[in-house]
Amino acid sequence: MKAKKFWQFKAKQDEPTVGELMLYGEISSYSWWGDEVTPKQFKEDLDALGDIAELKVYINSGGGDVFAGQAIRSMLKRHNSYKTGYVDGIAASIASVILTACDKVIMPANAMQMIHKAWTFAIGNADDMRKMAEDMDKIDESIVAAYQEKTGMDKEQIIELMKAETWMTAEDAFIYGFADEIEEQKQVAASIKDGRFFVNNLEMDFTRYQNAPQFPANEGKTLSAANETKIIQARDLLDEVVNQNEKAQLADKGPHNPKKARAEPPEPDQVTIQKAKLKLGLAL
Repeated sequence: MKAKKFWQFKAKQDEPTVGELMLYGEISSYSWWGDEVTPKQFKEDLDALGDIAELKVYINSGGGDVFAGQAIRSMLKRHNSYKTGYVDGIAASIASVILTACDKVIMPANAMQMIHKAWTFAIGNADDMRKMAEDMDKIDESIVAAYQEKTGMDKEQIIELMKAETWMTAEDAFIYGFADEIEEQKQVAASIKDGRFFVNNLEMDFTRYQNAPQFPANEGKTLSAANETKIIQARDLLDEVVNQNEKAQLADKGPHNPKKARAEPPEPDQVTIQKAKLKLGLAL
């Protein structure tokens, strides 16, 4: 079987000191995942770019093998170039860890990142299971360290986000520090076909995740950035109509029958605000 890669390096012809890396699809080092190439070949391809000053990293991946991803992150961190990461749709699981190797991460407004605790499966007795749990804890520690280095967040806060399997919009990622810049929406197309989920024509397996975003049942249809904008505009218009209706009802009461003003609801804390934003983003 011909070897497949989940990455592609290329040098920009018009900018000889700039290289590009595309990480699309499952990140893996095992043939079991559908790839017969290893991080060793990744390093050879990276070195082949030569002495570049900047490396642009484009990611659209639902995750994959943690050890392959950690190795790739380490190689990128050691590279002398200035690294700019771009999320071309989704950077989930170990793909979000690789992003932490970049000096700057840029996300379109309609892109997403996801972080969670590492997971696996094992066969064996109770001693084997306890050993596996200890190994998983160590893996999580290395992931937390990578996120902490990138975001500057408190360790315990990162752990809580990982436990919750947190799906972040670009705004969420920017607030938490996983992204450094938000750019205008790009044409990120998401669709469901034959029960499979696609982002920019790339299949994503979200069945392994507990809190994967629930997209509308639009079999064979595309959810594009243009559609997302229309939905947001429609919601803004609805809010405006509701506000105008409330003002009209207050005016109808007249000066001789004043209506008691409603007490303002308490100011929500930042966690509540972020959860509300995330829920809105996943509903689009």
